[in-house]
Amino acid sequence: MSLLRKVNQWVSGSADNSIDNISDSHFTSLLSSLMTMAWFVEARDPYTGGHLWRVSKFSELVALKAGLSKDDAARISLGGFLHDLGKVGIPDAILRKTDKLTDAEYEIIKTHPDIGFRMLSGHPLADLVKDAVLLHHERPDGRGYPQGLRAEDISDMAKVVGLCDAFDAMTSSRPYRAGMPQEKALSIIAANKGTQFDAGFADALIALGEAGELAHIIGHSDEGIPLQSCPSCGPTIVVQRESQVGDHLHCPSCTGSFALEKESNEFHLTPLNQAASAKELEPKLDTDLINRQLDHAITGLNQKTIIKHLA
Repeated sequence: MSLLRKVNQWVSGSADNSIDNISDSHFTSLLSSLMTMAWFVEARDPYTGGHLWRVSKFSELVALKAGLSKDDAARISLGGFLHDLGKVGIPDAILRKTDKLTDAEYEIIKTHPDIGFRMLSGHPLADLVKDAVLLHHERPDGRGYPQGLRAEDISDMAKVVGLCDAFDAMTSSRPYRAGMPQEKALSIIAANKGTQFDAGFADALIALGEAGELAHIIGHSDEGIPLQSCPSCGPTIVVQRESQVGDHLHCPSCTGSFALEKESNEFHLTPLNQAASAKELEPKLDTDLINRQLDHAITGLNQKTIIKHLA
C-alpha cells in the first residue's frame, strides 16, 4: 500500500478516498529529493564515503538507546543523513585537501551549516531536519557554531547528530591520519561529556560501543559492506550493494582503477594499473541505498508527523 494511501486512511478511516492535489508518491518524492541531494554532496569529498549512512545509523541507535520514541529516532536518523547538505558550498580545494586545514580554511568550513539551512529554505519538509543541518556543530558549553547555543537551547536532534558526526570523524581515516580505534574515540567522548557533547546521549553511545553494537557500522558504507582501500589513499572506495564481481571501481582521490573481486564472501580490489577517465569518475547515484534509507525513515515516522508535513 502506498504511503499517501496509508495517510489518507489515518485521516479519514477509509481506504477509498484520495488526498486532493497531492500525487500518490508526493511525500516520498520530497524526502527522496533531499536524500539524493545529500548523497551527491557527499560524493564530492573522496574521503567521506559512507559518512552519511554511518551518521544516520549511529544517530538512530543512540536516540533509541537514550529512550527517545521511534518517531523521534526516525527523524534524527533522517537528519543524520542530511546534516552535511551545506558542504555543497565549500570549494573543492578545501573539501578535497589532503592535509590539515589552515585557520582560514576552517572558517570557510564552518559556513556549511548556514549554507545547508539556506538550501532547505522553502523545501516543504525542511522542518523535519533543519536542526540537524543548522545546529549539528553546536555544543552544550556554548562554544559551538554557527550560533554559539548552550545546552538548553540545542534540540535533541542536533545533539545526537553532532555527537555521531564527531564519532564517525574520529573513527574514519583521513589522508593525514588513520581512523581511531573505537575505544579511543569513546574515551574522548567520555572526557568531553557536558562540554562538547551532551552527557546523556554520550552515555548512550558509549554503552552501545561497549555492547558491540557499533562495529558493524564503523568503516562501512552500507550494511555488511566495508569501505575498500586504495593502496595510495586508504579507505576511499565505496562498493554499492548492486556491484558485481568484475566491476571496475575507481578511487575518487588518486583516480586509480580496480577490479572488484570476492573471496570467502568478502570483497577485495585488484589494481588495474590505469587511471580512470572523467566519465568513470562521475558519481553513480546509489539509488538502492537511498530507497532503503527512505523506506526505513517512513516506516519509523508516526502518523501525526507525516500528516503534519503533508499539510
